[in-house]
Amino acid sequence: MNNDILNTPIEFLKGVGPNRAKLIKEELKISNFKDLLFQFPYRYIDKTKYHKISEIDTISSEIQLIGEIKELKEVGIGSKKRLVGSFSDKTGTIQLVWFKTNKWLIESIKLNKTYILFGKINDFKGTKSIPHPELEVYNKDNLSRRTSLFGVYPSTENLNKKGVTNRVFTKLIEELLIKINNDIEENLPKYIIDKYKLMDRRKSIICVHKPRSSSELSLAIYRLKFEEIFYLQIRLLKKNILRKERIKGYPFSKIGDKFENFYDNQLKFDLTNAQKRVIKEIRKDLGSGAQMNRLLQGDVGSGKTIVAFMSALIAIGNGFQACIMTPTEILSYQHYNKFKEFCNILNINVKTLTGSSKASYKKEIKESLKRGEIDLLIGTHALIYDNVEFKNLGLAIIDEQHKFGVAQRSKLWHKNKLPPHILIMTATPIPRTLAMSVYGDLDMSVIDELPPGRKYINTIHQTHNQRLKLIDFLKNEIKKGRQAYVVYPLIKESEKLDFKDLMDGYESFSRDFPMPKYQISIVHGKMNNEDKEYEMQRFIENKTQILVSTTVIEVGVDIPNATVMIIESAERFGLSQLHQLRGRVGRGQHKSYCFLITGHKKTKESKIRMETMVNTNDGFIIAEKDLELRGPGNIMGTQQSGEMPLRVTNLISDTKLILKVRKLVEKILSKDVNLENINNSLILKTLRNNIQKKDIWEYIS
Repeated sequence: MNNDILNTPIEFLKGVGPNRAKLIKEELKISNFKDLLFQFPYRYIDKTKYHKISEIDTISSEIQLIGEIKELKEVGIGSKKRLVGSFSDKTGTIQLVWFKTNKWLIESIKLNKTYILFGKINDFKGTKSIPHPELEVYNKDNLSRRTSLFGVYPSTENLNKKGVTNRVFTKLIEELLIKINNDIEENLPKYIIDKYKLMDRRKSIICVHKPRSSSELSLAIYRLKFEEIFYLQIRLLKKNILRKERIKGYPFSKIGDKFENFYDNQLKFDLTNAQKRVIKEIRKDLGSGAQMNRLLQGDVGSGKTIVAFMSALIAIGNGFQACIMTPTEILSYQHYNKFKEFCNILNINVKTLTGSSKASYKKEIKESLKRGEIDLLIGTHALIYDNVEFKNLGLAIIDEQHKFGVAQRSKLWHKNKLPPHILIMTATPIPRTLAMSVYGDLDMSVIDELPPGRKYINTIHQTHNQRLKLIDFLKNEIKKGRQAYVVYPLIKESEKLDFKDLMDGYESFSRDFPMPKYQISIVHGKMNNEDKEYEMQRFIENKTQILVSTTVIEVGVDIPNATVMIIESAERFGLSQLHQLRGRVGRGQHKSYCFLITGHKKTKESKIRMETMVNTNDGFIIAEKDLELRGPGNIMGTQQSGEMPLRVTNLISDTKLILKVRKLVEKILSKDVNLENINNSLILKTLRNNIQKKDIWEYIS
């Protein structure tokens, strides 16, 4: 494809101009011909059929009519002002309504002129109308352009208000296709097109915009999905191969006495087979001489933390430093407290570093770290500050990686002349297709087995009016010596509504569970870190029975005696977050419960979330449903990845195609990693045209 013409700003397309170009760029992020060409319809409607107004009662909600506007007037005042028209054909009359009127709209509509009208029928108290109809002047040219399927493009209220309707947008696409018709080049080799019976690229792009039939459209979409997946997988898999070739890692030649001592003498339980398998995968990477870049995923409670600690022991046993970066100070301190006893026995110097650490302590830590006196440093984003220098950082572990941006994470890589080995961990299971499409350049390990004794958590959905029953249940659990979390939603720490909900809830529980018989802790983001740590410690030591909190306890907090999780306003949480919160209980020997508290009014999506949580404890099933509901850009921080240029592929419904194309790419690269074979020259050319040269650090995700 001729990149020069595709990079032309859209203001130079007939029908656009500077003002409309500015508007389209602001609303749809379309700035050049290429952006416009790949702005595909999100649905199609059949515009070959015309109905009569008298048939309206017997047809579906979308209708196409031919007739005239006989009357047009503004009614109402202020914010309720609207434009009302009377549309007639030989069989009857129906009302047209525009709820937001403007001068351009009024001036553009001509009375007693024949229009082709398309719109959705609205039925309000038995009176039918068509709100915001599409209108097109009736003439031979407009009729001849009709195809069996008509694309509906993504739009915004502001575009429609400024006259850039779907009809106008369609005309711009038609102008573009005429202008660049001969510049659409093939980007897949003939042997792939022939083997998989793919439509050629030029025809498929035109067809998606102007399909002549449903069958032709299906073939065109399949072709575009194929190439989209193909080049995404080529980029990811080549990136992985090149990283291993170009980026040398510190070779950890032995497993080390620290690891052996811990495994033989300090580990108080048997590792699961899944944990053993993952440790072997990590060990192999660390000894390969290439820099490790591995993603470790597993459900809540699957034992990722102990795998991370044992990986750090390998680095320390080989004479290197290790660090663990966590998203919250609470989690940093918890890891520190969990590992401190083992580290003392193993003669390992472990320290913490967070944003709230005192200046004198920070100075001491930084100096010791630079001299190599600290073996293991656990902390928050404070680890990536420019003045934090390691003597020889061998392994960097990122806990709950999606809480950190790409730029934040990459700062850790630059702490050494050679980049450290990287272990990225997440307790949010990632659907297979999403993992291949976002993290396909990483090596992956999955702990797909829960430790013995991990309890199934009984999940119950209740509305607010069942609170008395819940209070009685909770008192009974506390009488048995158990503890409970009560979590309130939090969008931003500064949101007054969230803070008010939390404090009101705390006061309500304080009335239901009065002192001195009951003790309640509270933890939220407005507290200073010393107070937070104090309250958390009281709960850990069972000095308080109830912890009222925001989502700061979402990740990693491990208190085996807590058996009840109450999530208030559960409809305001995403599925993944609900599952993470639920995972705070069920960590001990006692049966555990999660209560999802909502109001009576819920959206369709929130109902699905509640049903999913009640029906399963399986994080991978939940992750699939979360992907289906929210899309890939909103989970796992994939909007930061820069590796999700998917315009037509659906990561749920296109699983088989993704797997098929990935296998093809693996086969091609296994035989011709540099794409030097003449049969692959078109692939190489396409990659060079679309991917700018990267420096070595960008091969580390």
